[in-house]
Order: sequence, then structure tokens, then C-alpha cells
Amino acid sequence: MKTSTDELLVFVTVIDSGSITAAAEKLGQTVSGVSRALTRLEQKLDTALVRRTTRRLHLTEEGDAFLGRARAILDALEEAEESVARGRERPSGRLRIDAASPFMLHCVAPHMTAFSALYPEIRLELTSNERIVDLLEQKVDIAIRIGALQDSTLHARALGSSRLRVLASPAYLAEHGEPTTLDTLRTHRLIGFTAPEHLNRWPLREGGRGGKRGKSHGKSHGKTHGKTHDDEAARLKIEPSITASSGETLRQLALSGWGIACLADFMTAADVREKRLVPILGNLTIEERQPVNAVYYQSASLAGRVQCFLDFIAARVRL
Repeated sequence: MKTSTDELLVFVTVIDSGSITAAAEKLGQTVSGVSRALTRLEQKLDTALVRRTTRRLHLTEEGDAFLGRARAILDALEEAEESVARGRERPSGRLRIDAASPFMLHCVAPHMTAFSALYPEIRLELTSNERIVDLLEQKVDIAIRIGALQDSTLHARALGSSRLRVLASPAYLAEHGEPTTLDTLRTHRLIGFTAPEHLNRWPLREGGRGGKRGKSHGKSHGKTHGKTHDDEAARLKIEPSITASSGETLRQLALSGWGIACLADFMTAADVREKRLVPILGNLTIEERQPVNAVYYQSASLAGRVQCFLDFIAARVRL
């Protein structure tokens, strides 16, 4: 049977206090309880640590050697507990965050100077992957995922949701004209994703019956709503003229006037505001929002720095 830290504490306190009675008072325990703990420790070690007389206690040679090790163990435990407490108050250590390139560029990177000013002892590592990564395999602490969540073993913090719009640059529209129906849209140069395939289904409905689809597509609060067969049928499956793996590449192609793309507001809101991109087919567009969640595994050692990042980014990213 292994020695417990409570037994080590009793042993050290008895020696430091000079008696079992004094140790019991200091520890807030009964004299008999302290005596039993000391005896139990000696039985586990199969050796006498102290010699008891009516007046005082004397360490044996083995007890003297064991005392130094017991103190070191208790000191290390106390230091570890203080370190965790300090970490909660002032988080430190490495924090690796992964997100798709567009979200990293538009919603994370611009705020990292402010984050580092608040938490200078956190060492940030930012990675970008266009596909879902395995957090444990890639040693990622927080991954920001766009779309419905699949892995139920992860903890998730909803950051909001972002609307999808069909857009083109003023230069492209001036040269090729603005499509007003799905039939005319199909004759244009369309920019799509290499994968996954569902990203090439645009939220456009036949017959001009666009607009809002109901309350469930409002701002995400952690719940995700699956698409029905009717939802999928209503969406337009496009045949891209060019494809790319990153939404940021699609954005750059659209900005350059290459063609028409369907992109999320979180990466194009400033472009629309500054009229670098123009939303089109508004009367046919279904109001669809992609949920955005930060996912992570629960870990006591990471809790402080994960929580401070989540609180920070949730306050900064307005979706």
C-alpha cells in the first residue's frame, strides 16, 4: 500500500511540533487519529521512524533520512498547487490555436497584439488548416470550427454565426453584367471550393422565394441545426469554373474580378462596406448562417489560459 500525503504531513508535523499532542492541535485532528496515522506510515514502510518515550520523540536513523524526503515531497506539492493557483490568476505557458485561414486572418490575428499585452506570459502558436484537425494528434489546445460540430467528445464555446452571401467585384459585374436569375448565374464564372463538396451548394432558392428561413437560423448559442432534405434541395449546386481549398483564396479571386463567390460575412463584411465586393441575387438568397465554435478538451493544466483566450476572443469577435 502506498504512502499518502496526509501521512507524510502528519509525520513531518509531529517532528516539527515535538509531540503527537502538539501536532494534533496544529492539524486540527484528534491525538488518537495522529497516532494511528503515524503508526500506519511506519507499518507501510516496515520500519520505525520515531522512538516514543513518555517525555519526547526521537527520530531513528531511518526516520531522519525519510524526514528530508518527506519534506521535499510536501514542498513540491505545495509549489505545484501554488503554480496552478498563479496560473489561474496570471495564465502562462504555450497556447496553440488552430483555425481556417480566413478566420485566422480576419478574426484572430488582428487581435493578438492586444491579447499579448493582457497576457504577456502566454506563448501563442497560431496554425491554419482548411480541414478539421485532430486536436490531440496536432497538439492543438483550441480549434475554431465553422459549421455544424461533429465531435461530441469536445467541449465547445459558441462564438456566434456568420451569414453567407453571393458576391462579386464591381469590376467583374461591369464587364460581365449582374445575374438576376439562377439560369443567368450558371453562365457566369463561379468560384468554388475544392472540398468539402457541400460548400459548393449555395444558399439560393428557385423562384425568388428567398429571405429568412425562420428563427433557428439566427445567432448561434451553441446549438446546431441539421439541414433537412428540403433545405439541401433548395440550395443551388454550382459547377465551379475554378476551385481553391481556402476561403481566403476564393475571396482574393473575387476581389481581383475573376468571378462570383459565396463567402461568409466574417471575411467579407469590410469588403462590402468599402464596396470592394457587392452582394448579388439578394431576392433569391436564403438567410443561412454558419455557426462558429471554439472547441477544446477539458484540461486542468490548460484551464486558465484556454478560458482567458475564449473570453477575450468572444468579446472581440462580433459575429
